[in-house]
Amino acid sequence: MKKSKENKELVIYQAKSGAIEFRGDFEHENIWATQAQIADVFDIDRTVVTKHINNLIKSREIDKKSNVQKMHIANSDKPVALYSLDVILGVGYRTNSKVAVEFRRWATKTLREYIVKGYTINRKQIAINYDAFMKSVADVQALLPEHIMLDPKNILELIKEFSSTWMSLDAYDKELLKSIGVTKKSIKLSGVELTDAISNLRTELLKKGEAEEIFAQERNKGSVEGIVGNVMQSFGGKALYETVEEKAAHLLYFMVKNHPFVDGNKRSGAFAFIWFLRKTKMKTMRNFNPNALTALTLLIAESDPKKKEQMIALVTQMLK
Repeated sequence: MKKSKENKELVIYQAKSGAIEFRGDFEHENIWATQAQIADVFDIDRTVVTKHINNLIKSREIDKKSNVQKMHIANSDKPVALYSLDVILGVGYRTNSKVAVEFRRWATKTLREYIVKGYTINRKQIAINYDAFMKSVADVQALLPEHIMLDPKNILELIKEFSSTWMSLDAYDKELLKSIGVTKKSIKLSGVELTDAISNLRTELLKKGEAEEIFAQERNKGSVEGIVGNVMQSFGGKALYETVEEKAAHLLYFMVKNHPFVDGNKRSGAFAFIWFLRKTKMKTMRNFNPNALTALTLLIAESDPKKKEQMIALVTQMLK
């Protein structure tokens, strides 16, 4: 393994398979290395690296402008030249050291696999991703009481939906997750509209034999209207929940947790959530997965009422 003396965050080494692997904190989707580092990777003299780089540029195999840059470093009176990943690979294909030969065998095998199959597999990365996935599954399950077990398929879909902000689970655990809403638009919604929509849902499910007579029957008349009024309330001309995301999250939460119906509160809550997002034409609706919604609804249903703000924040994170 070879560490950069100029940049302590950069590590370049060649694996036993011949693959060149890099580790570091990179701001751009490229790797930059000095001639000394390239020489270390392929176990060759620096003068050999210089010769190959000059030939790569002279033959126009490599464009100098986009693949070579100068950088000032500590303890140096003049700037040091850094070379891109394309240059590193080019040198690897031109030199004849034992290490370079191993690299070319690996590179040829990888290229052949891509040409024949149309894809390549990084088995090492798969193993890493699998471990990360299993931890994510455990994190989701840990949010529930011990007696509740979610369908692994639903957990997977929830993870996929939340993957872009998955680090927020740590914030959830620490009760630092914040509600995020960006869609501000004028919305008119009455309790009668939602009540009618759920009534139509009830009729369809009864017709298909997918619900009992007690499904979506209000415990107390006006319960749904009260929830909608709560979600849409304002004070001093300013909405309590300013964004569509916040309104949608609270509608889902209140429909599930307030139990307005004798039966079917979770199904009705999930329906109301999707119905509201469609009504407001939220772009997020294009990708929201039913399995993820199932897992999210169950999380809300089984959550501690004291965690309400965290659950609302979780929903808005998924909608952002």
